[in-house]
Amino acid sequence: MKPGRRAVGIAESYRGTTGSTSTLAGVVVRADRTVDDFSVSRCTVGGRDSTEAIIALWRRLDRPDVRYLFLAGSAPAWYNIVDLDAVYQAIDRPVLAVSFEPSGGLEAAIADAFDGDERDERLRVYTSLPERQRLEVGETDLFVRSVGIDSETTAAVVNAYTERKRPEPLRIAKRLARRLDAARRDGTLAPD
Repeated sequence: MKPGRRAVGIAESYRGTTGSTSTLAGVVVRADRTVDDFSVSRCTVGGRDSTEAIIALWRRLDRPDVRYLFLAGSAPAWYNIVDLDAVYQAIDRPVLAVSFEPSGGLEAAIADAFDGDERDERLRVYTSLPERQRLEVGETDLFVRSVGIDSETTAAVVNAYTERKRPEPLRIAKRLARRLDAARRDGTLAPD
């Protein structure tokens, strides 16, 4: 992969309770690991607005040169399930939702945590997600759901942006989200 090829990584951080907001940080990183840009957004903890928040963050970046979108998982902010296909349709770039542990799925946890329409809508979006693909990257396994890109290319892209255990766009985005969330909580950064 060319060293200047860019990807956005989006990760989140929150320490609040249901109804509070989670900080989403998006970081543009080149394949040579150079950070090129960033943006932030928020979604509701326990809400259903993560898809819209991710699309809004992408649009604020306004970076037509970015080729891929990495997401840290598909269920940020306490089951605020991301509709990966809707994100792909809105941004017209491959979307790769990366998780770092094996899982039997979230259906039972969602069913336990929510009732009625809140449960049904989350389950509808969650069950529409593509299957996770297990990838060996270095000495670690990553689990990737991808939209708009085939399995072979998914593996190549994840490998190109991963130096150790996490794709670099996600590692940096997570650090930025944590710092911004901490600054918001301690009053260093205004809440809005």
